[in-house]
Amino acid sequence: MTVRESDATMARDEESRQVELARAGDPAAFERLYRAHSGKIYALCWRLCGHDAALAEDLVQDAFVRAWNKLDLFEGKSAFGTWLHRLAANVALSDRRIRLRRVKHEAPADEMVERTATGDRDVSAPLATDLEQAISALPERARTVLVLYDVEGYRHQEIAEMTGMAVGSSKAQLHRARNLVREALETEPKSDTT
Repeated sequence: MTVRESDATMARDEESRQVELARAGDPAAFERLYRAHSGKIYALCWRLCGHDAALAEDLVQDAFVRAWNKLDLFEGKSAFGTWLHRLAANVALSDRRIRLRRVKHEAPADEMVERTATGDRDVSAPLATDLEQAISALPERARTVLVLYDVEGYRHQEIAEMTGMAVGSSKAQLHRARNLVREALETEPKSDTT
């Protein structure tokens, strides 16, 4: 066993110990789990909600509240971080579905324009020039699939289960998202270096 493998095993063992303490009702142990994972969960939520920092923070809190309430359902078959990551993705996707329903009831969208979950931008808006801005400018479904597949490493089958779309739709949305990001980055103005 290498030093790196030994450190990883010790980290997993310590995380498992913290999970067991939290299950027993120790809020300090759960706070340690929160501190260890909140950065990655925030990054996931921030990307999924289109770089809305306030919404991402709310989603992180919702995810950890749900994790605290469902800690007894964590079976330990995967790392706690993996379980928490999936739970947070589901929280963000559920929030998106609720906001989309609300937007649809508030005002009918033009047939040719796909609205974002907040309803304040559309895909015809100018695409941003850097990668994160280009991703945040994507239509909601395309952004969700791109983030879950390319950034977070989920498979199309998992994305289909999480979002309720068909596997083929997930693949099509990924293709669409990649093309839109590529176009946005290719249209980036070149700076003068003279």
